[in-house]
Amino acid sequence: MIPLLLAAVILFLPVPIILFFSNRRKRVVQSPPGPPPLPFIGNLHQFATSNPHINLWRLANKYGPLMSMKLGSKPLLVVSSPRMAKEALKTHDLVFSGRPRLLAQYKLSYNASDIAYSPYSDSWRELRKICILHLLSSKQVLSFRPVREDEVFRMIKNLSVRASSGEVADLSFTMAALTRTLICRIAFGKKNDEAGSEHRRFHELMIESQAIKGALFLSDYIPSLGWVDKLTGVISRLDKICKDSDEFYQELIDEHLDPNRPNSGNPDLLDLLIQLKEENSGPIHLTWNHIKAILMVSNIFNLLC
Repeated sequence: MIPLLLAAVILFLPVPIILFFSNRRKRVVQSPPGPPPLPFIGNLHQFATSNPHINLWRLANKYGPLMSMKLGSKPLLVVSSPRMAKEALKTHDLVFSGRPRLLAQYKLSYNASDIAYSPYSDSWRELRKICILHLLSSKQVLSFRPVREDEVFRMIKNLSVRASSGEVADLSFTMAALTRTLICRIAFGKKNDEAGSEHRRFHELMIESQAIKGALFLSDYIPSLGWVDKLTGVISRLDKICKDSDEFYQELIDEHLDPNRPNSGNPDLLDLLIQLKEENSGPIHLTWNHIKAILMVSNIFNLLC
C-alpha cells in the first residue's frame, strides 16, 4: 500500500509545481526597459556619480522616456519626457500617488503624519483640505500681506544702508534671511528683533533636516544592511535632529497655549492649527504630531522656495 502511495505522490507531484510556475509567469508584470541591475545593489552604482542627472539622461536616451531601475531591492520608475510625466502625474495620478517609506522622511514627518509623506487616504485628503482652506486660502494669504511688505521694506532699507557705505552685500544670504524671517512671523508670530536666537535655531534645524533627508540610509534600499546605518552615525544624527525639532515645536506650542501671551490681532499659522484642534469639527482628530508635522513640511517647503 505504501509503495502505491509513494508512486502516486511522485506521479502527481509535478502537476502543482507546473501549475504554480505557470500562474507565476502569468502574474509577472512587464516592466519598462532599463539598464540591467547588478545582484544585491541593483542600479545604485549608476547613481553614485558626481552628476547622476546626466547619467540618467544618457540612460534615458538609450532605454526610452519610461525606464525601470532598482535601488537595491526597491523598484524605481524613471520618467524623463513631458508626455510620460503627464501620464504619470495627471492621467494616472492615483496610481502614482503613493510615497516610498524612507526612514529619514518618515521619522521627521512624525511617522508620516503630514501631507507630503503620508499615504493617499481619507486622512491625507482631510489634512490637504485643512492646508488649502485654513492655512493657504486666498483670504489667509492676503491677511499676511502687511507682514510680507514690512519685511521686504526692512530688507531693502538694509541693502540701501550697505550700498551707501560701499559695503558688499551677499544677496543669497539676504534672501535666505528674508525667507526665514517671513516663515517665523507668519507661522510662529516671531519677529526677528524679538527672537533673533530662535530664528537662527530654526534656520539651523531646517538646514540640518534637509541635509539628513539627502543622506544615504542603506536600510531604505538594502534592509539587510540596516546595521551599517548605525555604524556610519546617520541613525544617531537623525535621532538628534528629530529630538531637537520636536523640542523646538513643543516650545512654540507651549508659548502659544500660554493664556498670558500677548494678542497680536492677526493669528499666525500655529494659532490656526491649535484652534482647529480645539474645535475638533473635522472627520479626523488633529493631534500635536499632526500639527508639528504640518509645520515641519510647510516650513521646509517655504525655505526651499
